[in-house]
Amino acid sequence: MPRTIFDTPVVNTLLRAASRAFLRCNGWTVEGALPDEAQKCVLIAAPHTSNWDLPYTLVCAFVLRLNIRWMGKRSIFGFPFGPLMRSLGGIAVDRSKSNNLVSASAAALAAADGPMQLVVPPEGTRGKTRHWKTGFYYIAVEAKVPIILTSLDYARKRAVLGPVFRPTGDIDADMVEIKRFYVGVQGRNASQFAPE
Repeated sequence: MPRTIFDTPVVNTLLRAASRAFLRCNGWTVEGALPDEAQKCVLIAAPHTSNWDLPYTLVCAFVLRLNIRWMGKRSIFGFPFGPLMRSLGGIAVDRSKSNNLVSASAAALAAADGPMQLVVPPEGTRGKTRHWKTGFYYIAVEAKVPIILTSLDYARKRAVLGPVFRPTGDIDADMVEIKRFYVGVQGRNASQFAPE
């Protein structure tokens, strides 16, 4: 895995201080900490209703001392922003091709030398959707890593690195349990998020 600014010590320290200041100035609080047993994990990024979710996710990752990787559509990795997006932990995804993204992601997590948290938005889009994609679940199962429930609640200006969830293999029951965490959480575009 190529290095990112999350594993570049001096830059990381400076950006952590800037991120704290940014969140404080905007009235946001960050809660939680990554447990030692979840240094490799899948982070659910929900709700995902706005382009603002990525900047807020990045600044929260600095504050929480995470080493994240995230997936984005290939178009945002073109010139001139590609190198910047990759340095921020971005992995380009070509949605027009059917490739085994779950297996590739699980293999990357398993092969990572040190801590790595893969951020996956289960909605798969910023638009309104009632059905979550299950890729995040199967990545965690295949890589044998836990899922961390995280949220950006714009109504309360609260970013939460929530509980550790270990998949049982019963995806229907597990999804009900996972979605329960998101009841009452409001995305930037509140009408586009429905965790039922």
